[in-house]
Amino acid sequence: MTTLQTVFAKAKADDRAALVGYLPAGFPTKDGAIAAATAMVEAGCDVIEIGLPYSDPLMDGPTIQDAVHRALTNGTRIADVLRTVEGVAKTGAATLVMTYWNPIDRYGAERFARDLANAGGVGTITPDLTPEEAGPWREASAAAGIDTVFLVAPSSTDERIEAVVECCTGFVYAASLMGVTGARETVSSAARGLVERTRAHTDLPVCVGLGVGTGRQAAEVAGYADGVIVGSAFIRRLLDAADETSGLAAVRALGAELAAGVRA
Repeated sequence: MTTLQTVFAKAKADDRAALVGYLPAGFPTKDGAIAAATAMVEAGCDVIEIGLPYSDPLMDGPTIQDAVHRALTNGTRIADVLRTVEGVAKTGAATLVMTYWNPIDRYGAERFARDLANAGGVGTITPDLTPEEAGPWREASAAAGIDTVFLVAPSSTDERIEAVVECCTGFVYAASLMGVTGARETVSSAARGLVERTRAHTDLPVCVGLGVGTGRQAAEVAGYADGVIVGSAFIRRLLDAADETSGLAAVRALGAELAAGVRA
């Protein structure tokens, strides 16, 4: 199993940022998600975030909401998420689950952490879990040997950033803007400052997500962050594809463009 620590150490040794790709389990199909994530890895993604489809995705923009709706329509359950993690982890990429807290809480924190680790997952990103309520999840994750990643945002005060990074292992997720996910014409100007403020409170890698969708944007963010996170742009390629074969080709092409960007 490839750990996040290994990924970021290698990227640093190569003098580049890590490339992190996101895709929900069950989209475009249960097996198709594994195939698409594998294509992302083959194209150059170092880390894959597997989204756990949830009916109330507060942070997600229309592109991810569309994909998640299709995943839920496909009958995707936590067992399918874990099977997806297992399939993607076999590629050698560090594989996490990105999920809202409620599904973990209903499944059982200790059980979820244990089952995720057994599937080859290296950690979770929990965007709506606050530091004040994270204690039980941090304990369960530590017992299972998986990382916990939390989010900071441009609106976060220095005090809030300090509280969040104390909960993080693996890396810190810096949301580049206030709002929902989705590729944009430009990356928020607040991202660089947020990375700098976060680094004042931690030695962990800081990865920037929300809004990145092109090789040029990836190169821009890689100039100041330890990792570049891309989700909606990959999903859009699959949504726009006429069939699975062309969708995988489009994902590989974007992955190669982004991988070149983080190495520029």
